[in-house]
Amino acid sequence: MQMLDLVQRRKREGKDTIMLCAGQPSTGAPSQALDAVSQVLYDDTLGYTEVVGDRELREIIATWHSDTYGVDTKADNVIITTGSSGGFVNAFIACLDAGDTVAISRPGYPAYRNILEALGANIVDMVCDQSTRFQPTADMLDELQPNAVMITSPGNPTGTIIDPEELERIASWCDANNAWLISDEDYHGMSFGRPEATARQFSSNAIVVGTLSKYYSMTGWRVGWLILPDALLESVENLQASLALCAPAVSQVAAKGAFTDEARTTLDAYVDDYRAVREVFINELPKIGLGTFADPDGGLYLWLDVSEYTQDSEAWCHKLVEDIGVAFAPGVDFDPVNGNTWVRLSLCSTPELAREACARLDEYLNN
Repeated sequence: MQMLDLVQRRKREGKDTIMLCAGQPSTGAPSQALDAVSQVLYDDTLGYTEVVGDRELREIIATWHSDTYGVDTKADNVIITTGSSGGFVNAFIACLDAGDTVAISRPGYPAYRNILEALGANIVDMVCDQSTRFQPTADMLDELQPNAVMITSPGNPTGTIIDPEELERIASWCDANNAWLISDEDYHGMSFGRPEATARQFSSNAIVVGTLSKYYSMTGWRVGWLILPDALLESVENLQASLALCAPAVSQVAAKGAFTDEARTTLDAYVDDYRAVREVFINELPKIGLGTFADPDGGLYLWLDVSEYTQDSEAWCHKLVEDIGVAFAPGVDFDPVNGNTWVRLSLCSTPELAREACARLDEYLNN
């Protein structure tokens, strides 16, 4: 967020900046979502929906999930939340007690750690590197013995996808050891070739989190969902009633439009754009001496090793913005131990801007 503040300040000052730090699409909602909203703005009071979400939307998501992954997902097990962030809070409170041990990946999305620490959880790290393609494995869990396991695929900040076979092993470990499996599937739909699996393919006890913010290009609409085992439905409904009452009604209307086949054609084209930016980075970065990175399978990011140039990624990113107008996200946000030598690049750009960023970086490092 500090990097975004810097970019906004530079923009006000009329300074050119290539923004590769933001974890959100640069595109807006598909037209079908906007059309759905325009039809109800004056004809509907848009009051509270059911606490668990609009029934029609829940049925749409359940059908989509069943058809996409070949699982039997029922609308009764889907709860609409205020973005996936609201889903994480609901899920963590529902299935954990203070002091429970939760295994999370490092590097990983910083909000998991922040929310869990605020709730009094005991966090243990699944340390991921090139040897596991920056994703956790079931073997890591034997030593940690957590009460819950948090996974993200495609990953943030790495963009790597857990192989279905490994996801099955993780799910089996959780079932055998009475641990909750919470699967962040926010970036599903954004694969560059590697298959995506849902945790619900391998365990009916798994908790799945999804969102409109990434593939659906609707970050500010704040709609996400949980797909829950039966045992958690009443608890999460009660929590949602107190914490949010319901997700924004107007955004739930937009969500129905986003799940149409016509919208998916537009959204798949956005994924092709991310793929094109990825190709620029993986081809150009090694040419300028930055060849060590997590080769992203999907999602919106590339995780880049800059240890040859800095031991302080935060200071280095700030300096890059001021010196050459290129904004990366410091790795310390995602890995509090080793992130001082890593940065995250966003694929939410254009091939032309990605090439320009690499050219500026090349000149800067060579000088």
